[in-house]
Amino acid sequence: MANTKSARKATRVIARRTKVNKSRRSTMRGAVREIEEAIASGNHAAAVAAFKNAEPKLMRAAQQGVVHKKTASRKVSRLASKVAKLAK
Repeated sequence: MANTKSARKATRVIARRTKVNKSRRSTMRGAVREIEEAIASGNHAAAVAAFKNAEPKLMRAAQQGVVHKKTASRKVSRLASKVAKLAK
């Protein structure tokens, strides 16, 4: 248990940030899931639309510190290549 006033405040701040980050992470994962479902179904148009929706969410999550910048870039790159393969 926190003993000082500043430690108690830090605990409250951490709890608040955790809640916000969970929401952001959930939004990001949902967007990625939509792309993967569209790719699995073989629907190129839906995959492209889902990718255009998910790419900014992934990069925003990286910008806000939810995931590392390189992790987000790697995910975007891999999803883009999967969508491109679907077009062929």
